[in-house]
Amino acid sequence: MDDQYLDAFIRESEEAITELNNSLLELESDPSNTEAMDSIFRTAHTLKGNFGAMGFDNAANLAHAMEDLLDEMRQGEMEVTPDLMDLVFAGVDQIEVIVGEIEEHGESGTETDEMVEELRAVLEEGAAAAGDTETTDNGGSSDSDESLSADASVSDADIDADAVNERVLQAEISVGESDMLGVDSMLAVESIEGRFDILDSSPSRADIEDGEFEDTFVLYLDGPDAATVDAELGTTGKVDSFDVTDVTDALATGDAAAVAAAGSDAEPSADPEPDNEEEHSVDEIKSVRVDVDQLDDLHGLVEQLVTSRIKLRRGVEKDDLDSTGETLNELDKITANLQNTVMDMRLIPLKKVVGKFPRLVRDLARELDKDIEFNIEGEDIELDRTILTEISDPLMHILRNAVDHGIESPEEREQAGKDPTGHITLRASRERDHVIIEVEDDGAGLDVSGIREKAVEKGVRSPEELDAMDDSAVYDLVFHPGFSTADEVTDTSGRGVGMDVVHDTVSQLDGSVSVDSEPGEGTTVSLRLPVTMAIVKVLFVKVGGEEYGVPIKNVDEITGTEEAKQVNGQEVIKHNDEIYPVIHLDDTFDIEGETANGDGMLVRIRESERQVALHCDSVNSQEEVVVKPLEGILSGTPGLSGTAVLGDGNIVHILDVVTL
Repeated sequence: MDDQYLDAFIRESEEAITELNNSLLELESDPSNTEAMDSIFRTAHTLKGNFGAMGFDNAANLAHAMEDLLDEMRQGEMEVTPDLMDLVFAGVDQIEVIVGEIEEHGESGTETDEMVEELRAVLEEGAAAAGDTETTDNGGSSDSDESLSADASVSDADIDADAVNERVLQAEISVGESDMLGVDSMLAVESIEGRFDILDSSPSRADIEDGEFEDTFVLYLDGPDAATVDAELGTTGKVDSFDVTDVTDALATGDAAAVAAAGSDAEPSADPEPDNEEEHSVDEIKSVRVDVDQLDDLHGLVEQLVTSRIKLRRGVEKDDLDSTGETLNELDKITANLQNTVMDMRLIPLKKVVGKFPRLVRDLARELDKDIEFNIEGEDIELDRTILTEISDPLMHILRNAVDHGIESPEEREQAGKDPTGHITLRASRERDHVIIEVEDDGAGLDVSGIREKAVEKGVRSPEELDAMDDSAVYDLVFHPGFSTADEVTDTSGRGVGMDVVHDTVSQLDGSVSVDSEPGEGTTVSLRLPVTMAIVKVLFVKVGGEEYGVPIKNVDEITGTEEAKQVNGQEVIKHNDEIYPVIHLDDTFDIEGETANGDGMLVRIRESERQVALHCDSVNSQEEVVVKPLEGILSGTPGLSGTAVLGDGNIVHILDVVTL
């Protein structure tokens, strides 16, 4: 099949599924909404036709059954009930699974017969029959789930019951594409081993470290709960993706029943939220729609570029420096316009990512027996494709926390004199070259005293430090790694689970995240993100024979070394009554050869980034560069965020002042 047509089919199907989900949500909230019903029927009809035209009969049959059921609802022959909507949503989920399989393998192995029979049964017996059907998490037979099934693999695990202290967590791990699969896998396993006891693996440890596995390998870990392991793996540099499942109970029903007994004294799972984050995940954005005017602009700039290239070559051949200089000035303007045009073409509306969130909130709220109204504002705000892809999971995690830990049950809200229906709003706005995304709920809020107690208990801060902190600073403690544990399942601080992963992801995108809360009134989590991130203006500093780049946005001031003083054996400088420790770059990076020692320059970093000053031999110039992140074995190197290739062909490392 032609890849071009297949790709277009997949993208159109993905958009149709998102549109179908959101229209179904509108219908569920207002069964009399004829506009939503018409949209649902049209979309289902289009999906059926597209699947049939492409030869995917299993999906076409499912879409046909859904279309027939929706037609009954549209004609008023069948009432819109929560159970009926659950069945329809399950059908949509299975269609989404099929589209994912087609994208990955070019075909689908999912059997839809069972789901089709359930839909046909409801058509024959009426809406009441929908409550009697049982569907799996992806809306179909569990046999069709391509993810690793706990029941299918746990029985092969060789786990010593006496070695289990808490719970047995099965982690399916991928290190992504790698030129040194064995090395990256070994580093990932060693990093994980430093955080959890590894009870067993599949394949063997030796095979993993030799890279002898397909796509993923499995580790069985001893940990308090899936949420804690999930949060820790999210901060492990070599781990590209993962899926964590608590298999203690599955082991208990098999040959390893003693494992459950060994873990029976462990605390309950820290994350009571439904384990369906995988089905709501947002895939990498692989296509963009470009305005025709932008294509025309790009074509015009390329024509100018070709003309300038010819003029430059002629000027060089004739040794005409005046003409060459003028042509270079033209090239500067053309490349600047070209850069701006291409960056604009990479911008994608936020709705590309948040379009799936209403369904996520609906499913979680229904499973938790909560009434929640979810609104999205500013979904047309645009962000770079890479940034949108990276923030999808953090936003999803924040929303899950808002539904699970933020919004109270209808009974609790009524007792507190609040509307039994909770409200969550995802709001986006543009501030110059940044986008602000807020997730606001009107739930229970965060308990400051509870967070302070937990911070002391976990050793995150001392009582003296906490006494000096205002409420805003205390709220930010939920981003501290390891702050959220099994004890976190309380009305006080359940929101902390995994928030350190959110903070790390946003920080890697050169953004920031903060929390504001009012007990009893609600909580707002704010993300501040750059619109684009490919081009960075850096300050070049020299240390010995090496040159490094410091992002200009991180630099506050450049001073001479005479400002430095020794305090308790530590070299520091003072600014606005604040003390800034001095970091010597030659010592940090083991620079060989002669350096400026006590002489040189100090680059003071903005306090909002990190309260330090960098010592270098000299400060050279500043320039816009294209930063490429470090990959493979160098990924996650402290103090370095990436590299840039200069005009003379030399490669310069770009410093990460936070981890330096």
